[in-house]
Amino acid sequence: MKLGFKGKLLMGFFILLMVQGLVIFFWFSQAMKASVLDEIKNQGLSTATSLAVGLVEPLLAMDYLRMKLLVDETKRLSNDIFYIFVLDPEGRILAHTFKDGFPVELKTVNLFSRTKGFSLKLLNTGDEKIYDYAVPITVNQDLLGVLRLGLSHTRAEEVVDQVLITTIIIMVLAIFLAGLVGTLLANPVIRSIKKLHDSSEQALRGNLNIHTAPALARNCWDIMNCSRTECPAYKNYHHRCWYLAGTLCPTCVGGEYAKKIESCRKCRVYRQCSGDEIQSLAESFDAMTLSLKGNLSDLKNAEKILNDQKGRLQTILDAVPDFISLQDAQGRYISVNKAFCEMLGRSQDQIVGRFNKDLFPPIIAERYDEEDRSVLSSSTPLVKENRIKDHRGTRWLHVVKIPVPGKDLASIGLVCSGRDISILKEVQDQLTHAQKMDSVGRLAAGVAHEINTPLGIILGYGQLLLEDVEKEGQIYQDVSAIVKQTKICAKIVKDLLNFSRSSESVTSHFDIHTALEEVIDVVEHTFRLNHITIRRNFHPSPLYLKGDKEKIRQVFVNLLNNAFDAIGSNGEIFVGTGEAEPGSQMKISVTDTGCGIDKKNLQKIFDPFYTTKGPGKGTGLGLSVTFGIIKEHKGKIEAYSPPLDKSLLQGTEFVVLLPLDNEPAKGEQDG
Repeated sequence: MKLGFKGKLLMGFFILLMVQGLVIFFWFSQAMKASVLDEIKNQGLSTATSLAVGLVEPLLAMDYLRMKLLVDETKRLSNDIFYIFVLDPEGRILAHTFKDGFPVELKTVNLFSRTKGFSLKLLNTGDEKIYDYAVPITVNQDLLGVLRLGLSHTRAEEVVDQVLITTIIIMVLAIFLAGLVGTLLANPVIRSIKKLHDSSEQALRGNLNIHTAPALARNCWDIMNCSRTECPAYKNYHHRCWYLAGTLCPTCVGGEYAKKIESCRKCRVYRQCSGDEIQSLAESFDAMTLSLKGNLSDLKNAEKILNDQKGRLQTILDAVPDFISLQDAQGRYISVNKAFCEMLGRSQDQIVGRFNKDLFPPIIAERYDEEDRSVLSSSTPLVKENRIKDHRGTRWLHVVKIPVPGKDLASIGLVCSGRDISILKEVQDQLTHAQKMDSVGRLAAGVAHEINTPLGIILGYGQLLLEDVEKEGQIYQDVSAIVKQTKICAKIVKDLLNFSRSSESVTSHFDIHTALEEVIDVVEHTFRLNHITIRRNFHPSPLYLKGDKEKIRQVFVNLLNNAFDAIGSNGEIFVGTGEAEPGSQMKISVTDTGCGIDKKNLQKIFDPFYTTKGPGKGTGLGLSVTFGIIKEHKGKIEAYSPPLDKSLLQGTEFVVLLPLDNEPAKGEQDG
């Protein structure tokens, strides 16, 4: 576990004091020990020298009793003196302090040296160490004797040890006292740092309503006797006035902290309320959180405004039926509208942030990238038409790519908009087809008019020849074939005239049911012979139509004949009527159970001369003529294969929509 700031501070104090104490201890102990020992040795030498001077007179008088008393008295006065004895110049013992007899070997362990004046040796008896002093007793350079004095070295060491122990105790107390003082001084700093740390964590969590600086006894409004409640510093116990912008004090310089602090330093409020570095740090932290809170509030308001505008813009873009996208200079999609998402079949989140290669097949993406780079580099808009295939089929798009200029007029992105023009293309195709059909109709009408008269003459002469030749002969059969083929040609001419609407029309008001019944009555017997049944499902009320009844009957004849040809034999034909739009439009359906029409041919069946029947079985004009008659009556005809009725698995259903005539003129019904 790592130490905290307080632990590190105390540990630092302890180590510093410990190192300092140890250094002082070793230096002081050695110096003190040497000093004490030197003092003890000097004291022993002084005692020995004084005693030697005192023994001169007893030695001259040979007063051994006085000599004995003198050395005993000297030993008695000091517990540190271990022994004293006196030798004459020849080394004979004159006096000593030993009670158990004089140790003879002691006489020679420390011989006196005249050159030094005295001799000092440290003797070790095994039990104790002794400083042995050998001091001469002289009178006028005459040696009277030698004084030997033994001073206990062990006791001297004990004194030194006592002094060292006392030093250690003092040092430990000094360390403890220093630690205590350091702790007392460090606690306020540590508390302030901890409070700053807690405040920082709360600020990181988003709580900016924190107050780290301590409250003051007197604030600016107390010191300045101010009662301006509108001032932001008034009654603000948590922020000093020099940190607040917009204060109303007449001595304040307007502006924020950086502008007004120099003037605030001269104010008595600052002098009385400013604290030490820790308090200034806490006040600066509170001012920083206050500034952050204001800036954050501004940012949130700006973000809300931007989000609102972004939402409105996105709503507008989504409401536009054209697809719109915005890409940056690298080709990354930044924003797209709803139509663009629907075109790709992806959500907005699946498109934004991606590139063309992520959204389109590789070949198409490469082509789009090349177009985008060209638009961005040249800053020239691109207009084109795209034919695309997606999950909704093949469609045509009108696409415009516009570069977005930046500050230096370089393109920083591009806007791409596109419109589905599939319906327009279809209308163009239909218009082209209609123009072609119109040309074909006019050509057919011209051709029909030109050959109608010769055909009539050929048919007339052929019929006359039939009356003149024998019916059993080969000539009759040949002429009959000519007449038959001429009638077929005449019918084709008639169909061409109907297709080109060149024939005259007879308009009347009639019930569509009567026209259907008239046609069904004619073909029903023939159909029944081939086991084909016609089922009627008519609307219970009459459905009136204003138009050419003969042409309408031609429509139903063509539809019934097509149904018959599709079935061949053994089937059913359903003929139904009803109101597609009540009161305005009728619906007539003819449904067979035949082989049906292939989907690829379904769109061509109304083209002139298009037929799926075998040679000699159809001219390809029946449905074209039907289409023209229905269109002439402002109606519409559609084909479904298989039929809309899901109960029929195959077959074809033709649905004819014609306008209803709800107010037929009296006397005009049924022509």
